[in-house]
Amino acid sequence: MKMRKCTLCLLILFVLVGCAQPPATQPEAPAGTLRWSLAGVNELARLDPARLGSNQENIPIYLIFAGLVRLNENLEIVGEGAERWTVSSDGTVYTFNLRPNLRYGDGSAVTAQHFADALARAVDPETGSDFALTFLENVVGAREVATGQATSLAGVEVLDDQTLRITLDSPRGYFLSQLSYALTFLVPPGQIEAAGAEWVGQAFGSGPFRVKQYVAGEHLLLEANPHYWAGAPGVAEIDLRFYPSTDAAFTAYQAGEVDVMGSVQAGAPAERLNEVTAGAGFLTLSAPTVRYLGFNNTMPPFNNTAVRQAFARAVDKRAIAEQAFGGRVASAERILPAGFPGSQVVIEPLRFDPVGARADLGLAGFVSGGDLPPVALTYERDAPDLQRVAELLQSGWRETLGIEVRLDAVSTQELISRLDNMLIDPTNPDTALQIYLSVWTADYPDPQNFISLQLHSQSPFNNGRWANERFDTLIAQADALSGGAPGQRERLELYGEAEQLAVSEVGWLPLYSPQATLAVRPTVSGLVATASPQGIIAPDWTQVRVGASQ
Repeated sequence: MKMRKCTLCLLILFVLVGCAQPPATQPEAPAGTLRWSLAGVNELARLDPARLGSNQENIPIYLIFAGLVRLNENLEIVGEGAERWTVSSDGTVYTFNLRPNLRYGDGSAVTAQHFADALARAVDPETGSDFALTFLENVVGAREVATGQATSLAGVEVLDDQTLRITLDSPRGYFLSQLSYALTFLVPPGQIEAAGAEWVGQAFGSGPFRVKQYVAGEHLLLEANPHYWAGAPGVAEIDLRFYPSTDAAFTAYQAGEVDVMGSVQAGAPAERLNEVTAGAGFLTLSAPTVRYLGFNNTMPPFNNTAVRQAFARAVDKRAIAEQAFGGRVASAERILPAGFPGSQVVIEPLRFDPVGARADLGLAGFVSGGDLPPVALTYERDAPDLQRVAELLQSGWRETLGIEVRLDAVSTQELISRLDNMLIDPTNPDTALQIYLSVWTADYPDPQNFISLQLHSQSPFNNGRWANERFDTLIAQADALSGGAPGQRERLELYGEAEQLAVSEVGWLPLYSPQATLAVRPTVSGLVATASPQGIIAPDWTQVRVGASQ
């Protein structure tokens, strides 16, 4: 999350790994252990969907827990806990019919009341979720629960044990996509609170696996959930092994110690891709991610649109892609990643234009960059690639605008803290950022997750505090449209118009979209690599096998 005729298939380069087994006459017993690396992990402090934090928690969370719906291998919404659903003609009422055989990992039955309680728990301030309200704020009664005025969601009704109705305050074409994200997933009533610190070692939900063993500093061992609605998974266990870095995880894969490596947030390190060999199970996909430059729009000089435009036109994105990454990233001319829903709406980017950059600076009232106040670019020193990116940006601004931008490399934690402080007081001289390198990865495949969530003037994620009244109006119109055709076409056009404003006024300056190299050993079949939060998914866990080479 913080620091998410075009079809969703265009978003990804997805690869079926091995071949799906044909349905057997009798279900096969789960067999074998699938070894899976978690990079940058030493321990898991919690396994709670409502409090999903680090990117690497994504993998175990999605294996253990599940919600009403999920994303399939084409990033389309399909039923998970819900067998089917209907949407009212005005797009505000969703009625879900649960699967009749839905059970938790301990064998107890799941009811519609459990889903209602889990959604209320997610936004309950006692739970401590940082982002659940962002995903559920349009459910009637969500703000009342979040502020302690109610304990249940007025807009969530239990019609019977198998039927749940959710009412929104206005149509939201992206609501089902939000429900596919882990923050909305089902948790067994009271179990997390009762288990306390022991929960990680015994976690279970309604997903395909449950925890068998947890050893901090070593691994999280999952076992097949025999009560999973689709049938027991084809593998008996998944051993999620902890590694301190992507480099260590890559080494482990090359040594044959793990069968699956990487995610869209933590793929193989770019500097080691020359070691990748054909037939070893490596695959590359385009992540739904944009690395961008943010500007502090509340303070001089970047409260001046022409100054932001000057700095934007002085950036040679293609040179950055080639010189910093050897062409392993795609330069980004817009906020939405290529192939992402909504990216088929054509916009006009701010291209590299040194002459235009100097003209913009003149329009802002500066003869040269030397007339500007001191400027600093802040970025993570813990990300080696960003040092080279920062240096290229610095040299480009020096050559084109004649300004010497100071490089300010800080720890990841300091950058996150200062970004958070920008939402409170963006003019604080001790914490304010001027220009900063940040990143956003889509939580779900809808342009709202980029355009509205990041850049609406009142968004809790709009760290740079860019504001445009016309943009907010367009976003409000797009957000409130239903997702069905022709509403979806109109939604995408409105998001495109809003994106054009944000690009032209440099609400963000998108730089590049990375690629992620993942790996699944040829001895594994039934897994698919996608640009979802998990990266590697199984369309049908009953068909996953680990064994002889396919």
